[in-house]
Amino acid sequence: MSLKPSEAESHTPISHQPAPHNSRARGAGTLITDATSNGNSHSVLDSSAKSTTNKDKQHSASLVTVLIAVGANIIIAIAKTAAAFMTGSASMIAESAHSWADAGNGTLLIVAEKKAIKPADESHPLGYGKEAYVWSMIAAFGVFMAGSIVSIYTGITEWNAAESETNYTIGFIVLAIAFVLEGFSLGQAYLQSKKHGEAINVSAIGYVVDTSNPTLRGVFFEDLAAVIGLVVAAAAMGMHAYTGQQFWDALGSIIVGILLGAVAIFLISRNRDFLVGYKVSERIHGYALSELLNHPDIDSVSYLHLEWVGPKKIFMVAAVDIAGNQKEKEIAQKFEIIESQFRANPLFQEAILTLSVPNAETLSLPNSYNQDA
Repeated sequence: MSLKPSEAESHTPISHQPAPHNSRARGAGTLITDATSNGNSHSVLDSSAKSTTNKDKQHSASLVTVLIAVGANIIIAIAKTAAAFMTGSASMIAESAHSWADAGNGTLLIVAEKKAIKPADESHPLGYGKEAYVWSMIAAFGVFMAGSIVSIYTGITEWNAAESETNYTIGFIVLAIAFVLEGFSLGQAYLQSKKHGEAINVSAIGYVVDTSNPTLRGVFFEDLAAVIGLVVAAAAMGMHAYTGQQFWDALGSIIVGILLGAVAIFLISRNRDFLVGYKVSERIHGYALSELLNHPDIDSVSYLHLEWVGPKKIFMVAAVDIAGNQKEKEIAQKFEIIESQFRANPLFQEAILTLSVPNAETLSLPNSYNQDA
């Protein structure tokens, strides 16, 4: 079974030739495809790999994106912390907390990347894909929320603080440098999202919101929040310097904290969706159903369950009727062949077939489904 990678715009039909003998147990599959995830009619397969080589390239690209973000955040955090001590600015303190939170978040996302690609074993027959959502949720909840609380608390305590003579020149220089570095990191994440999104006719934002890859989503929104936060901090410091009123700086710190909290809540929600069993999009569901219905050994499909079991990993269970009058042994052999063909597709972590019950209502493709879209 073959599936077009994310650069392509159409689906390649499953190969109906007998698959090579696959000695692995059910559930020991390896997934190397990325795909968007929501029920939106535009959310369709966006695999960027069909082979182990392409899998390595995709994982490497995602890891490079995270490493760039972590490296930039550590440098920025050190610079912001020094500037915060020198200026005493509440907004700068909030921004330094923001950058340290981002660095910690990126570190946990690297752990998520490493954990999620572990191959399936006897204790985890569907693989370790959901580890990515666990670690991404820890990152969002612990690190982002900590940064949010520090920023809001700093803003509240500094709101009525006594006015002091402060030179914000060093602060503005650090913010400018941070803007360049954060912008570069955001650009890297944006280009990766845009590349995959164009293949399925969705925007970069649409792709990163719906993708099954929590690492890319985490880095993208972390960097987007960072760039917005820098603008807010610079504006707050500027208003403080211009008006001489301390509350502008404190307000900037509170806004940065609220921004961090909003990003954390969003990322927690998305990771929770995938952890509790998130369904695939209607387009992916239609693709899988069409491949089953077009298979020469299958007469009909009465049940089809598809859900994400990790980044780029789908688990499929289907109830089908086999063509002709087959003996039990022959049906079992047919099932194993068809399952192996689906397992050979990098989109599927596991595929399991069973016989439909007699007189079961059969499934059909919706009129809106277009295989070439």
